[in-house]
Amino acid sequence: MTGKSIITIKGVKEGLVFQLDDQCDFVELLDELSAKLDKHGQQFNGPIVHIFIKLGARQLSEEDKERLKAILRKQGNLLVQSIESDPPEADPDAKPAAHLHTMTGIIRSGQTVEYEGHLLLIGDVNPGGTIRCSGDVYVLGALRGSVHAGTQGNAEAIIAASLMRPTQLRIADIISRPPDEWASAEPWMEYAFLNEGKMSIDKLSGLGRHRKEVMLFKGV
Repeated sequence: MTGKSIITIKGVKEGLVFQLDDQCDFVELLDELSAKLDKHGQQFNGPIVHIFIKLGARQLSEEDKERLKAILRKQGNLLVQSIESDPPEADPDAKPAAHLHTMTGIIRSGQTVEYEGHLLLIGDVNPGGTIRCSGDVYVLGALRGSVHAGTQGNAEAIIAASLMRPTQLRIADIISRPPDEWASAEPWMEYAFLNEGKMSIDKLSGLGRHRKEVMLFKGV
C-alpha cells in the first residue's frame, strides 16, 4: 500500500497512541505493524511504555485483538492499555426500540391507561376500562374493556389477552368487529392483529407466523 501510512504513532503524556487505518486489510495491517516494530525497535527500548490502540471504525473480535497484542508483546517494554473502536454510526432510518412497560392490577370502569411503547398488564381490564398504547398490548388476564394499540398509526401492533372479551378493540385506525364476535370458549391466549386492513384473531402461538422477526423489548 502506498501513500498515507496505515499506522500512525503519536506520543502523549500517558505513553504512545497507535492510530491504525480502518480501511485496509487486517492481515496487511498486522504485517505493517510487525515490520514497523522490527525497523524501529531501538526507539522503543527502555522503560515500560503504555500503548493505546485506536482502530477507527474497524471492529475486531477478541481473537483479533489478541493477535494485535501478540505483535506488540514482542517488544518487551510495550504494554497495551486499551484497544478502542469508534462507536458505530447510528442508522438515521432505524426506528428506536419501543419500551415495554409492565403494570399489575385491575383497570376499572372509567379508568384510562396510556403509554408510549408496549404494555404488559398482569391483571384484568374491566368493562368501561381503557388502554391506549402506541405499541402492543398484552393482558395476562381478562380483557373485557377497550384497547387501542398502535395509537400513532402503527398497523403492526397487536392486542393479546388470556381471555379475549373486549367491548372494543382498535389497532391504528381500524376498529374491531362487534363484541359478540369475539366470544370464544377456547382456553388459550389469543391476539388481535390487522390482516389486509381488517381485524383478525388467532392463538398467540401463531404470532411467529404473523411476524417473521422476534421482537426484543428493552427496559423491562
